Amino acid sequence: MRAPPAPLATLAAEIERMPTVSWRGEIRSAAGMTLEVDGLQRVLSVGDKCHAETVRGGRVLCETIGFRNGRSLLMAFDNIEGVAEGCAATTNDTAFTLRPSIGWLGRVIDALGQPIDGHGPLRNGEHARSLRQPPPAACARRRVGEKLDTGIRVIDSFVPLCRGQRLGVFAGSGVGKSTLLSMFARHAEADAIVIGLVGERGREVREFIQDDLGAEGLARSVVIVATSDEPPLMRRQAALLCLTVAEELRDQGLHVLCLMDSVTRFAMAQREIGLAAGEPPTSKSYPPSVFAELPRLLERAGPGPDDGGSGGDITAIFTVLVDGDDHDEPIADAVRGILDGHLVLDRRIAEQGRYPAVNLLRSVSRTLPGCHSPDENRVVGRARALAATYDNMREMIRLGAYKRGTDPDTDAAMDLHPRLDAFLRQGKDDRTATPDTFAQLAALLPTTGAPT
Repeated sequence: MRAPPAPLATLAAEIERMPTVSWRGEIRSAAGMTLEVDGLQRVLSVGDKCHAETVRGGRVLCETIGFRNGRSLLMAFDNIEGVAEGCAATTNDTAFTLRPSIGWLGRVIDALGQPIDGHGPLRNGEHARSLRQPPPAACARRRVGEKLDTGIRVIDSFVPLCRGQRLGVFAGSGVGKSTLLSMFARHAEADAIVIGLVGERGREVREFIQDDLGAEGLARSVVIVATSDEPPLMRRQAALLCLTVAEELRDQGLHVLCLMDSVTRFAMAQREIGLAAGEPPTSKSYPPSVFAELPRLLERAGPGPDDGGSGGDITAIFTVLVDGDDHDEPIADAVRGILDGHLVLDRRIAEQGRYPAVNLLRSVSRTLPGCHSPDENRVVGRARALAATYDNMREMIRLGAYKRGTDPDTDAAMDLHPRLDAFLRQGKDDRTATPDTFAQLAALLPTTGAPT
């Protein structure tokens, strides 16, 4: 007997996967986005999905977030308007799974894996993946790989990014995080890009895709979107899906660049979920689950398993929206301790019109000095030392209290400052190869002053 055609075989596989058993409970109360359900507490576990029926015949997707007084606590992925006491809560497939594939490249999807770009259904993969995969075991994953050419001068010289590294971009609102991400997406060396817009302003989504990312960038990207007006479960789910898609592409041997904006909004969504489940608020009202979820999410990025083959890696850039420009607030402090480096965007520098507004002296890559050659390290060390000298003497220079000739290093720092500022200034369409970056930086350094 001949095998069925490919579309029929795919349909047969879908039918085979369909659940055959259904369970039913009853909604007893609702508060905010949270429902209490009787009758499913022996069926559902934390993280399982369920559907709440409405009096108008609709169904609302929910997730189990806890238990209280013998009842299951559900939180809805959508508005619960129409849900009343006595309405049914049903489930026949409790696990949250999706089947991402390389066919998702070039598409824009929501947090549930549904296309929102108007280009038809997605081409799903063969294997279902849980949204909560553990990272590769610490002793079974590769080390960070070679240095990446991002085309961004300040990154390639002062805060280098290597294959499999995880870098945080820390900044307040309106300091250029999204534009910097678009530069990574346009210029960085990667086989595929996965972009998670978590809690993004709705009006900025199309602007980012069309203006910042562009048709060429979108063609090699999967964009996952959950806007700020969506429920907290959707915002958290977008971050989980972002890493799930990146892991699928990594397992197919691709080098994946994962860009997430922002981790802070993921933490805020988890805060709302935790408080609704009855967790006690701790630091700045964040419940303990937030600080448990952050490493589980961030550790999923990085080098792939060391299986002896040509497997892929996930190089990740996570933005952190610092509250009130306080870089020591709880989320920023926790994320900084997990990642492999941090890039600080300074509002004072942005106000002076220099973009990317990177503060060199507060930014660190933990792959230094090993990822640079000795000559490159000497150039970067000299430039950073003179930048620090200028920063220390800034007020005296501005007030005219410093007299040239008093200190050779300060004189050299004053000579370098305007040239270094011009070097660091870069438009989003401007790309500079790494060898050219170091040649330009070396040419800027003054010959006066003490060597580093």
